[in-house]
Amino acid sequence: MFGDITLMAYALAACAGLIITAAVYSHVGWRRIADCMRMWLKRDYWTSYNTVEFAAWFTKAVVIVPGLVFGQEIWQLHVLTLGTSAALIWASMKKLLPTLIAFNTLWIFLSSIIIIRHFTGAT
Repeated sequence: MFGDITLMAYALAACAGLIITAAVYSHVGWRRIADCMRMWLKRDYWTSYNTVEFAAWFTKAVVIVPGLVFGQEIWQLHVLTLGTSAALIWASMKKLLPTLIAFNTLWIFLSSIIIIRHFTGAT
C-alpha cells in the first residue's frame, strides 16, 4: 500500500497542499486567518449552532478522509453524519468563518492527494 511511488505521491501532495494553502493564506492575510481561527479558543464562540456546525464538519471529515486517502469506507460513521447533517441544516443559518477555513484547508490537502495520486498512478 505504501510503496515508493505512493510515498512520493503523498509527499508531492503534501507539498502541493502547503503551497496552495500558503498562497491562499498569504492573499487573505495570515494574521486575519489566525485571528479568525482563534475564535475557537473563545468561550463565547461556542454557541449551540457553532458547536453543531463544528461537530457536523468534523464528522464528515472522519468519514471522508479514510475513504479518499486510504480507500477505506467506514459505513457505520455515515449513521453519525445523518444526525449531524440534519443538525447542520439548522446550524447553517449562521456564518461560521473558522469552521469554513479549517474545512476548506483540509479539502486543499485532500484534493492534492487525490489529484497527485491519480497522475502518479499511486494507489
